[in-house]
Amino acid sequence: MEYRILGRTGRSVSAIGLGTWQIGGNWGTVSEKDAFAVLDAAAEAGVTFLDTADVYGDGRSEQLIGRWRAQNPDWRGTVATKMIRRATAPSLQYATEANFRAWAERSRQNLGAETLDLVQLHCPETAVLEGDQVYDALDALVEEGVMAAYGVSVETCDQALTAIARPHVASVQIILNAFRQKPLEKVLPAAAQAGVGIIVRVPLASGLLSGRYTEDTVFAADDHRSFNRNGEAFDVGETFAGVEFSTGVAAAAEFSHLAGAAGLAPAQAALAWAAQQPGVTTVIPGARSAEQAASNAAAGNIPPLSPDFLDAVARLYETKLKPQIHHRW
Repeated sequence: MEYRILGRTGRSVSAIGLGTWQIGGNWGTVSEKDAFAVLDAAAEAGVTFLDTADVYGDGRSEQLIGRWRAQNPDWRGTVATKMIRRATAPSLQYATEANFRAWAERSRQNLGAETLDLVQLHCPETAVLEGDQVYDALDALVEEGVMAAYGVSVETCDQALTAIARPHVASVQIILNAFRQKPLEKVLPAAAQAGVGIIVRVPLASGLLSGRYTEDTVFAADDHRSFNRNGEAFDVGETFAGVEFSTGVAAAAEFSHLAGAAGLAPAQAALAWAAQQPGVTTVIPGARSAEQAASNAAAGNIPPLSPDFLDAVARLYETKLKPQIHHRW
């Protein structure tokens, strides 16, 4: 596993981390036993970065991580959480120091942590990212030791660039994958120049890039891949990276062929593609089983992808996907 410095946090983290939305909720039911097995497998594979949020399962994801860490005190990794989505809306009206303090305190209790390693504003409205008072409040909480550092999780490239320009933003989390390549143009170069870490989420396009789905695949009713395909619950870009499902299935078949020709499983090829982009710090695929967590982590050991493979993936995006989504985020 390769390890990299996460921007202005100064922390060393694994190039492949673990997203824990799956063990919290909205991906079907995952038992505590299975969640702990996922965390165990990730840690054994060298993962030292976990990403969660206070709204994943209404805090269940944080609580599971907190209990797991208490049972595994030798694991010295970084846990990043998020806040603002507990508000009625992720708007400037609710982005106050009092709210930040209350949400952070809840996360501290859930995680069993005196100081939160990294707190990210969770896909707020653009006005939040533009508000001087927002950063003043976050700076105050860092100074008090409530959190060691803060970053942002964003939906659009313009939001990412707004946050990167702020002097104390440690990291930016953004969707980037072989089916969602716009951040390569401006966001990653700007982050690298500013010394801001990049956390890549949805690296498998909600599983599309695993190559396991067909147009007939059915997901559980409580899985966002069922109930959010048109953005009914939250930004549609979080589900299949915003790609229409049938289009994504067809493109995934082509990607799987390219990966196979390169001697790689599709999911590992997709994770390696994201992790090897210049400027990326860590990639946070989710997992619902120990086997999946271990397989994902192994992508951190894949040698540099060939120029031929990278060129073919770029052509696939340009011809099949870019017209549908590139302008949106």
